Amino acid sequence: MALVPSYIKQLQSYKSGKSIEQARRELGISTFVKLASNENPLGPSPKALAGIKTVMENMHYYPEASGFHLRDALAKRYNVKIENVILGAGSEGVMSTIMRTFLLTDDELISAENSFIGFRVLANASGRKVHWLPMKDHRYDLNALVEKITDYTKIIYIANPDNPMGTYITRKEFDDFYKHVPERCLIILDEAYYEFAKDKSDYPDSMSYRYDNVITLRTFSKAFGLAGARIGYGLAHENLIGNLMKVKVPFEPSLPAQAAGLGALMDDEHLNKTLAITKEGLYFFETELKSLKIQTVPSAANFITTFWDTDEKAKQITEALFQKGFIVRQLNAFGWPDAIRISIGTMDQNQNFINTLKTIIK
Repeated sequence: MALVPSYIKQLQSYKSGKSIEQARRELGISTFVKLASNENPLGPSPKALAGIKTVMENMHYYPEASGFHLRDALAKRYNVKIENVILGAGSEGVMSTIMRTFLLTDDELISAENSFIGFRVLANASGRKVHWLPMKDHRYDLNALVEKITDYTKIIYIANPDNPMGTYITRKEFDDFYKHVPERCLIILDEAYYEFAKDKSDYPDSMSYRYDNVITLRTFSKAFGLAGARIGYGLAHENLIGNLMKVKVPFEPSLPAQAAGLGALMDDEHLNKTLAITKEGLYFFETELKSLKIQTVPSAANFITTFWDTDEKAKQITEALFQKGFIVRQLNAFGWPDAIRISIGTMDQNQNFINTLKTIIK
C-alpha cells in the first residue's frame, strides 16, 4: 500500500537561508554577518521584547484562541473590522489555512514559477494542478496569468513586491488584471514587504482593493523584526475570514508571538528607523554595485538581487563571501541559479560587505 501520495514524494521541501549558527558550525569562526534571509538588522522592537516579558509567567496557559487583542489592534490600524483579520504562524501559516479551506478536488492554482518558495511548497503539497508561469523581465507576467484562467481556477497567487526579485506590479497593472479575474477566483496578494514599498506612488496597496475575492497577507517577520516569532496575518472579506477561522490551527500564533506583535505595533519609532536604514542601505548597494558593473534588479523590498555571468560564478562568489564571514543567498532553490540575493544590513555591515566583495572580485 502506498502511504505517501505521489505529489508528496515528488515535493521539494522549503530550503531556508543558512543560519548564523549553522555557518559557525561549518566554518568554525564566531563572527558572521547574515545578509541572506531579509531579516531586520536592527532586531526586534524593544516594545515587542517588553510584550513578551509580560506574558512569560503565563506560559502554562493557552493563548486566547481567536487572538482577539492583536486582531483588534490590526483592525484599528487598517480601519477594518476585527472580522476582517486572521492571524497565522507567519504569512505561510495563513496560506496553509487558505489551501485547506477553499480548495476542492478539481480546483487549480496559478502563479509565477520562480517567486516565493513557501507558496510553491504549499501549492505543490495540495495535490492540485498548478500552472507555474515564467516571469517576464523579472516581474509577474499578469497577461500570462490571465490567459491560464479556466473554469477550474480557484487561487491566483501574487507576491507584491516579489521575493526574490524585489519587483512589484503597479496599480494600473493590477486594475487591468483584476478586470479579467472571475469573482469565484481568490487572489492572494502576498505583501510581506509592504512596509518597504508602500510609499511608492504607483504601488497598489491592497487595502484600497477591498474586493470580496482578494486576500491580503502581511507579516511581522520583515519590517517589524519578528521573524523568529513566526507571526503573520491576513485581511479579507469577513465571509472569507469567518471560514478561515473555522479551519486555522487552534491557539496559533503562540502567546509570546501575539504579545510581541502587539508591542511592535506600538513602536512607530523602531519601524520608521528600520525603513530609513533600509532606504539608505538600498541606495548604497545600488550605487556601489553599479560602479562594479554588477547587474541588479530595481528593488522595492529590503534586499537587492544581483546577477552573474554563470551559475558557477554565482556559486563561487557566494562561497568566497561565506569564507570571509558573510552569508548571502544564491537563488538555486528559486530557479535563479545565476543570481545572489543580498539583504540590506546596517550601514557598517553594508560597507564592510562591499569592501569584501571588491576584494573578492579583484
